[in-house]
Amino acid sequence: MSRSFEVRPVQPADLPAVGRLAGQLVRYHYALDPRRFMLIDRVEEGYAHFLGHEASNPRAVVLCAAEEPSGEIVGYAYGTLEGRDWNALLEPHGALHDVLVDPGVRRAGLGAKLVLETCRRLEALGAPRVLLHTAVQNEAAQALFSKLGFRSTMIEMTRERSGT
Repeated sequence: MSRSFEVRPVQPADLPAVGRLAGQLVRYHYALDPRRFMLIDRVEEGYAHFLGHEASNPRAVVLCAAEEPSGEIVGYAYGTLEGRDWNALLEPHGALHDVLVDPGVRRAGLGAKLVLETCRRLEALGAPRVLLHTAVQNEAAQALFSKLGFRSTMIEMTRERSGT
């Protein structure tokens, strides 16, 4: 049986579920490299509050994916329209900051739907291109992004202070 999902802008009632998904994303990255990635207390509540604020930002896109007909939130994506960035040598662009699909519904095409809809909306806001960062270890995400037309352009490297 094929599953059906609606990708739509996040609503206030969606924020607790989106916050839980964002917490999964934060914990995933923290587990990869706790010296690089932060993990704060009550990250789910903090992320829900942050994304709720961003949902009203005209330069941001906050989407969720709801399984039909239950309405259960099983994915989300967050991106922003960014201006020129001299430090990163970037002209104005869209930035895809987050995308996460609940593990129980992965491989159903939902990640691609979230990414493409976020890109479409950022482009409608004027973004001539969309950039994203992905963990080096997250080869499945990199394969998806490549399939959707993204190309590798930079590698982030981290050096800890001596003695740590």
